[in-house]
Parts: sequence; C-alpha cells; structure tokens
Amino acid sequence: MTDRTPIIEATNMDKFYGDFHALKDVNITVHKGEKMVVCGPSGSGKSTLIRCFNGLEFHNSGTLVVDGIEVYEGAKQIRALRQEVGMVFQQFNLFPHLTVLENLMIGPMKVRGLGRTKAEETARKYLDRVHIPEQADKYPSALSGGQQQRVAIARSLCMETRIMLFDEPTSALDPEMINEVLDVMVELVDTGMTMVVVTHEMGFARKVADTMVFMEAGRIVESSPPEQFFTNPSSERCRLFLDQILEH
Repeated sequence: MTDRTPIIEATNMDKFYGDFHALKDVNITVHKGEKMVVCGPSGSGKSTLIRCFNGLEFHNSGTLVVDGIEVYEGAKQIRALRQEVGMVFQQFNLFPHLTVLENLMIGPMKVRGLGRTKAEETARKYLDRVHIPEQADKYPSALSGGQQQRVAIARSLCMETRIMLFDEPTSALDPEMINEVLDVMVELVDTGMTMVVVTHEMGFARKVADTMVFMEAGRIVESSPPEQFFTNPSSERCRLFLDQILEH
C-alpha cells in the first residue's frame, strides 16, 4: 500500500431487508491500493457489504462514497461507478453461448465503447494474465471450474477497473482448483489494484492482506493488520472464529 487516500468510505451505514437488519452502523475505509480481506460466519453481512460497494445493493441510512461517487438508490452516477468497480462472484456467470474470448470482449465493447480489434487485444492480454490464453476459443462448458473462475477474473480485468471486489471466489470450486484461482489473485496484488476480498481462505489472507476485517451479525467486530488479527485478536468472538476455521 503506497497511498493513504480513501477510495471507499462507509459511515454509519445500515442496510435492512424488510425487518432483517443486515448491516448495522458500519464504518469502514478502504485506501487506494489497499488489499482488504473480510471474513466472518455465514450470514454476517460480508457479501451484502461488498455488494453495496458497487451499487448491487443500496444501504438505507448512513453514507457511502466510492471513488468520489456518493452511492445511494437512484444516484445518477451508478453506471459510471460500476465501470470503475469490478466484481467476481461465487458463481462464474459466463455466457454459455459465447466463447471465452467473446465473454471477455462483450463488456468493453458494449460499456466502454471499444472497437472489436482493441477489445480482442485487451481480452487476450488478460487471458495471458490469468494463464489460460489457450482457452480463448472454447466455450465455458469445456472448462474446469477453476478455469471458468479465472475467465471471470479476466473478464473483470478487461473493464480496467480501479477497484476489484471478490465475493468468496473459491467457495464453489473443488478443493484441487482453489489454489489455481488464489494464485492468480496473489499475482493481482502486485499490480497495485485496490482489492476487497470476502473469503475463508486464511492462508491467502495472511499472504496478501493489508487489513483484516471480521464481521458478525451485520457489524464490524474487528479491523486490524494481519499480524495482529491472527496472533492477538482483540475480540473473543474473532478468536473463536479463527480457532474454528484454522483447525480445518
């Protein structure tokens, strides 16, 4: 991390689904170039939090500013925001009727207005980056789960966003495919891109995170550098969570 300029700032942010209080008074700052890993038990609000960061969900109270854009339901700049904030989901969400190359080209052409030649050049560059250039002309169904997730990462990279969000990107993968995706993500760390990653892969987190965040029941319980987080967490709840997850 070289820049302490905030690029994501949430202040007193609350999110409800009907009567369910999904995010409770969340205060969090992500700085340019920071690698933040968010963990916590199922249902703690991790995915909801990062979905708010690119306007897939909208908070009900408090404020959220992402890359200089205030995010709220009905904001005119949401489309512009999504061009700067890429997201990789648990499921790969690739178009089955398009080749890998076509899956990567469609966003830059339709959203960024790139011509076909430039879009293909960009797509091939990022297929190289995720180490599967030879898969360009195949359809997603011909790829393994790990390869499909690497295509999904490359697709987000093709939009040349400033921020990348990862929502448990390895949770739908077979165990032997997890490392190939994590290895690609580790390489992205060196590009200086701002990354917020929801994951239970603590080895990966320890290797790449500048900041660890632990959530439970919609609240941020702990936020600290990895060394402190893993060796001396301040909350008992975080300590119990780590004991459970590090046993496996």
